Amino acid sequence: MSNLIDPAKLTKKDFETDQDVRWCPGCGDYSILANVQRVMPEFGILPDDIVWVSGIGCSSRFPYYMDTYGFHTIHGRAPAFAMGVKAANPKLSVWMATGDGDGLSIGGNHLMHALRRNIDVKMLMFNNRIYGLTKGQYSPTSEVGKITKSTPFGSADQPIDPASFALGVGASFVARSIDTDPKGLTEVLRRQAGHRGTSFNEIYQNCNVFNDGAFESFREKEGAHRRLYVEHDKPLLFGADHKQGLRLNPRTLKLEILTLGEPIDGGRPAEEADILVHDETNQTIAFLLARMPFPDFPVALGVLYCVPRATYDDPLLAQAEAAKKKKPSLTALLESGATWTVT
Repeated sequence: MSNLIDPAKLTKKDFETDQDVRWCPGCGDYSILANVQRVMPEFGILPDDIVWVSGIGCSSRFPYYMDTYGFHTIHGRAPAFAMGVKAANPKLSVWMATGDGDGLSIGGNHLMHALRRNIDVKMLMFNNRIYGLTKGQYSPTSEVGKITKSTPFGSADQPIDPASFALGVGASFVARSIDTDPKGLTEVLRRQAGHRGTSFNEIYQNCNVFNDGAFESFREKEGAHRRLYVEHDKPLLFGADHKQGLRLNPRTLKLEILTLGEPIDGGRPAEEADILVHDETNQTIAFLLARMPFPDFPVALGVLYCVPRATYDDPLLAQAEAAKKKKPSLTALLESGATWTVT
């Protein structure tokens, strides 16, 4: 990691560029940018020791607006560039901005291998369930039946759930947040900064031009009771008065919703002891939370899964250092093994 400094010496302005921010008025990206710039001084890392990498899409303008080093790369290949940056200079703090189209369509293969390798890169996936930059085609996360310019009769595709995808390919950190929820978003960003390995944060983000209201039922204040904020070692309670909670049915092994005080199991009142306690180290619980069908269940937000494990960086760096100590001759290397002379 980079040399750390006193966070009090950094401010939000240290991470703002002189570029005009060019997203559509009302776009959720503005909120994400503001929250990222606001929280980054807390990490005590100089802007010169931070790199933002992006692919193609509305979200991928992010490096222009962060006064750090940055790469605006090619469609879907942000994970490959980010891994290369981190492997070449492990001391850098590497962050990546991508979208549901950029990261899960043409970039799905790169994203998959970055997540399983667990190289120390912090990933933000802006999920608006649409291709915004190219003016409104359906994306890998668009719902079945979605009518767009490229699916005039409705999408026939089953959508990808980004958090489930990340869990399925072996990510060591998977979280969800919302663009308009500063508290929840910044808490996840703090956790990402402290996690060593690939951290994946799916951010529900509204595209008010081509897919307005996609998450309105839980994104706006009126839908706050449909959010379930998960916290390690705390019961999974939600609702306006936190009287509803999740239980893992011991017979069906499926999640079900209980209301505290209402009768269950033959008439006894449900109590907090019946509610499932979140364990962010339990991948099974993380999958169940990620796959809860909305609106029958709430949307799970926060850190769904976090397990420290070996990163790709360490053995890679060790191999490079071992090779340097051997001081191999390039000529000897080229002439070793099966060689022949052409006359």
